[in-house]
Amino acid sequence: MAAQSTASTEWRGDLASGTGTTTPESGAFEPVEVTWDSRTSRSAGKTSPEELLAAAHASCFCMALAHSLAEAGTPPERLEATATVEFEPGEGVRSSRIAVTGQVPDVDQAGFEEAARDAGDNCPISGALSIDVTVEATLESR
Repeated sequence: MAAQSTASTEWRGDLASGTGTTTPESGAFEPVEVTWDSRTSRSAGKTSPEELLAAAHASCFCMALAHSLAEAGTPPERLEATATVEFEPGEGVRSSRIAVTGQVPDVDQAGFEEAARDAGDNCPISGALSIDVTVEATLESR
């Protein structure tokens, strides 16, 4: 059976001056306020659909990369990824850039880059998006 994840948003008012509250069913985080301003100018303390998408993409990417590295016999000690989702009003979400650093024994920079590109192309969130996904990978020395 497929796993399902659910979140809900309640919106009040028009697009420009309205506000919404997004709540994950899991309770993993408190409800967060979303507004048009937070979408275009990043108002402090509020979020946007793109920021939530970036969080989902970064976490999905790390899981895919960790799995790929472990399957190759070189599980990571640590991975840290930042996804930056670009939103253009009137055009929508255009791209997601992932910057990842990792500590992975017995892997060189080229191998890490290859595994990271593969994770960027094949993680489930990347697959759900019809946008350009780029990955910059840096292997940290220990």
